[in-house]
Amino acid sequence: MLVEDLKLVLKIAEVQSISKAATLLDMQAATASAALKRVEAELGAELFIRTTRSLRLSNAGERFIPQCEEAINLLVLAEQNIKSDNTDIEGELRIALSSDLGRNVVIPWLDELLETHANLSLRSHISDSNIDFYRDTVDLALRYGEPNDTSMFGFKICNVPRILCASPDYLKTHEAPVMPADLEHHQGLFYQLQERINDTWEFFDNDRITKIKMKGRRAANDGDLVRRWCLKSKGLAVKSAIDIAEDLLAGNLVPLMANYPHKSTELWLICPSRQSITPAVRLVRDECRKRAKMLLERLEKAGLVKANAVK
Repeated sequence: MLVEDLKLVLKIAEVQSISKAATLLDMQAATASAALKRVEAELGAELFIRTTRSLRLSNAGERFIPQCEEAINLLVLAEQNIKSDNTDIEGELRIALSSDLGRNVVIPWLDELLETHANLSLRSHISDSNIDFYRDTVDLALRYGEPNDTSMFGFKICNVPRILCASPDYLKTHEAPVMPADLEHHQGLFYQLQERINDTWEFFDNDRITKIKMKGRRAANDGDLVRRWCLKSKGLAVKSAIDIAEDLLAGNLVPLMANYPHKSTELWLICPSRQSITPAVRLVRDECRKRAKMLLERLEKAGLVKANAVK
């Protein structure tokens, strides 16, 4: 049995919920459920009695949990004793980053980590293509969207609003849209993943989603290029608030249709397995959470995103 699986079982017993334990341990509920099943299969007994509304310890669980907790505490103490003489974080970070997010936002964050950790090195893979951990020489990836493979392990960094935006110069010659129907008079700048062009944009109108099929003459599989087109007044773009935060704060891009927010996304740090989570990976996770929170708070304070959009 994996130690991390046992720690999860203890957390489930503590909070009496698989989904809540998964949230507290920064994992998907499906991943947590699979880990619990592995432990129960190894033991040959169910540790919890589950109903649609509740979860409680079984007789086997009541016997197993106290001894498991004691064993984990002893293991943690042993690890701390071994590591007490070596507190510096070291190793090589082989990280995959999307073009706009990586090049313009995250790489400066990682450069500062390298300045303060002399035994840490970086190998970055900048691409908007999907990453294959078994094909590409990377150990972790910072990506928008929750991982859809339960064999992988992910840390959620934050919620990220998507923003419809344009340059001030573009708005001098084109009337700013105030509702989705106005978008028919504008050119869209599209992100393309493989053969799929993201030219259908979704906006919330109270509790209703309005989908708009945009027209446009420019598409790219590079998010940074889409941002550059938008800065050069070639049309409207939908971008992550983090990717364009500095442009928004500097007034180089203007958010549009605040009353019709675009469907938001999430930023995740993804690893191929729990075993690949090193102190260096945790350092990157914590730094990204801290920096992203600071950036989104600056946007909130400036009134560029709504407060409830990033919670």
